[in-house]
Amino acid sequence: MTARRVPAELHPDPARVVARLFLPGEELQLANSRAGQVVARVMSLPEPEVERLADALLRDFGGRHHNYRALLQRHASIVSAHIEDAQLTPARTLVLGASFTAEYATEAAGLCNPSAVPHPDQHGLAAGQIRAAVSLRSIGEGHISSIAFCSAVLGPGPRWTFEPRPLPAVTAVTTAARWRRAHLRAVLADLGHLDELAAAVLHALAAEFDAVDLERALVEVHQDLMSRSGSTATVDLLRKLISSAYDTSFDEASELGQRVLMPSAEEEANGMEDARFTRFVDDDGTAEYRATYTAYDGRTIAPRLLVSSDLRVFHAHRMAGGAARNKGMALFPRTVRGRHLALCRSDGESTCLATSTDGYTWSQPAFLQGPRASWEILQVGNCGPPIETERGWLVLTHGVGPMRVYTIGALLLDRDDPRQVLARSTRPLLLPGAREQDGYVPNVVYSCGALLHDDLLWIPYGIDDSRIGVAYVPVDELLAELSNDR
Repeated sequence: MTARRVPAELHPDPARVVARLFLPGEELQLANSRAGQVVARVMSLPEPEVERLADALLRDFGGRHHNYRALLQRHASIVSAHIEDAQLTPARTLVLGASFTAEYATEAAGLCNPSAVPHPDQHGLAAGQIRAAVSLRSIGEGHISSIAFCSAVLGPGPRWTFEPRPLPAVTAVTTAARWRRAHLRAVLADLGHLDELAAAVLHALAAEFDAVDLERALVEVHQDLMSRSGSTATVDLLRKLISSAYDTSFDEASELGQRVLMPSAEEEANGMEDARFTRFVDDDGTAEYRATYTAYDGRTIAPRLLVSSDLRVFHAHRMAGGAARNKGMALFPRTVRGRHLALCRSDGESTCLATSTDGYTWSQPAFLQGPRASWEILQVGNCGPPIETERGWLVLTHGVGPMRVYTIGALLLDRDDPRQVLARSTRPLLLPGAREQDGYVPNVVYSCGALLHDDLLWIPYGIDDSRIGVAYVPVDELLAELSNDR
């Protein structure tokens, strides 16, 4: 059967801009900053001109950014080392900060790959309705991706309505996170960098530690290890890894649709791609949102984990192990037989299953499904976290066929032993329609997470990496059509 589209679309909005620190001379990753010259020019401006500029900045940009005045003050403080004993007036502080600030349109290039979960706020709904929180891949200048959000109301019946996305877009405040020693050891092993210096530092660290503890351990390590060839690379790697974990929180007054998770670690400097959210319920009944996403630094990728209780405060961390080496991990919404499970595509073309004791370090994956049908001869993979049904774990899949056309199918796994494939699609559930062939990346329909409500499986999906569409299918009809010819 074919999924049924509904007349609900979400298009990129170029007005969704954030204000970011801009350091002239370093925008091309060069070492010769021109900050000193710019500061000198700002300091030489006559005060009447400065006051006129400050008034214009507040008038023209104050409504486009959350806490705009405080943001400019913060950016001014970052370059204050170039100022010798001079006293800055409030107006000159704003002009200085604005000289090191640039707007960035988070979704100017495209909006795609949504993932839907139940919203934390279910107030004000009619009978038969549920509110969904939808994560979005926003693509801006330079093909840099961030994670945005919106909300939608589902039901009653086959109705999907996107709620308005308020402005201005809001970014989060980021702080350093703590690490577990065992987790760091697993990441270093993954990278093939467990040399004697790394081993000595790990030995000196407590079971849980932060960046300050790492620096203390580096000071205390034997000098003979610090002077060996390769020690500088090990120290740089340790510092990079520790700084890659962070906690980030949005203003309590912000709405979900305003929030944008921008890259905050070096390993995600070129993008945070394809978040796959699920509402995870632990063995003790505790519920939280978890998502995997792909960090990209311009050269390599790193699968990472987001954890949040409310979609306002997030914890971001690196994952490790044999399964965490490619794009497209998708977490199960609960443990199975006491273990965390995830779908992955570690070989680049097949759907596999991995296990973990803590949700951070993952086993070598076991094969589940490979390319077979004509519409998936290039590769297969998941289209989001599994959804539990009475008949088993329902997994939306993507297949890539001739002309690199992306389609969506389905897979059914055993509830108690998800290594067992019970049934699969024999034809696509969703494929690019006549209006869905043209866009930033042609011939693509792709989802990062569906939502089951009132026996309807709702599939928000990206269209050609350009915009968002929505389709649904009665889950009983879908399960009935899956073939057990595995």
